[in-house]
Amino acid sequence: MATVSIPRSVRIVFCRRRNLGSLILRTALWSAWSHCAIVNGDQVIEASAFHGVRTRPLAELEAEASQREFVDVPCADPAALIAWATAQLNKPYDWRGVFGLAFHRKWQGGDSWFCSELVAAAFAAAGSPLFVTDAWRITPRDLSIRHYWKARS
Repeated sequence: MATVSIPRSVRIVFCRRRNLGSLILRTALWSAWSHCAIVNGDQVIEASAFHGVRTRPLAELEAEASQREFVDVPCADPAALIAWATAQLNKPYDWRGVFGLAFHRKWQGGDSWFCSELVAAAFAAAGSPLFVTDAWRITPRDLSIRHYWKARS
């Protein structure tokens, strides 16, 4: 009898673009990345500034990116993470939260998300929190640094 291997990680994509918005975000956040998203097969679940939380083809995100990096992040329950993230679809982008980052204030919207906030909250909802701090303070830089160092330890 063959055993079925169940993935125990979730793939995250970090990316940047060659445009002013990406440059401003990377500069303000001291980050190599301006965006991150959860990879779900050939789709991504992301919080987009002008579309809110949505799903779209991974190939479309890759075509827009000037640089990208994939990271497989350990997760106790990948299916729960994808289910929770999918339940966030059509929720608005968290502009208040983004501006709160700049002023070190918790201005997170109650039912809205920016990209890294969505990723961190999804891992927490699946029983695999990435940080001990609130998700509203998490930036793409925080996510990428955590996994850069963890992969080398």
